[in-house]
Amino acid sequence: MIYIGIDDTDIVGSPGTNQLARAIVRRLGPIAEGSIVCRHQLFFDPRVPYTSGNGSASIQLPHGDEVPREELLDTIRGVMREWLVEGSDPGLALATDTCVEMNAFAHRAKREVVNQADARTVAASAQCHLEGLGGTNQGIIGALSAVALIAGGNDGRVVHVDTWPWPDAFVGVQSVSGILERGIAEIRTESGQTFDGDVVDVGKHLRPNWRGGRMVLFVEPSPEDATVWRACKIK
Repeated sequence: MIYIGIDDTDIVGSPGTNQLARAIVRRLGPIAEGSIVCRHQLFFDPRVPYTSGNGSASIQLPHGDEVPREELLDTIRGVMREWLVEGSDPGLALATDTCVEMNAFAHRAKREVVNQADARTVAASAQCHLEGLGGTNQGIIGALSAVALIAGGNDGRVVHVDTWPWPDAFVGVQSVSGILERGIAEIRTESGQTFDGDVVDVGKHLRPNWRGGRMVLFVEPSPEDATVWRACKIK
């Protein structure tokens, strides 16, 4: 498995990092078979520069090691440079696993201000590829964090799966069986109990969480009607 992390790739009014991740997956073609894109929430604070919500993106590539590492990086760099927006500060990370130092850095990035120097030190000690591709290179922080968080198996919201179409018409009220057919491993309530209903309102997009190395959809009763269950955000 190859884990890719990208961050700080946009400015207000430009296509977001999630869209860039999908573009990378499309460009990779067969190498992206079985890929999963997740969004990771980092520290949301005025001291941290961000476009909207300070989230970075990860891409899981089960077949990423089927091409030479530098060829894979060149392809990803190429897409990111094509999408480069003046004023953005993109960062790119690549690794095959995580480690104690990377995990600690990523969890710090979720709750406090961290800096580029620390990111580079951690990446070097962990032999994780890390580079900035423009501007201040501030995106290396989120890119490194995304790799560690997704490799850890318990963070992120899934925004795209290789087998899902885009744009995706799977919206609104859907049957539990239909949701499970999308590859969702299980549906749970916010308290962690197994959901035993028949339908769920998934909203504008199906956005399960990445938990235990699989996709889990969390649901809650609608505040308007407690008999109606809807997908909820678990960061």
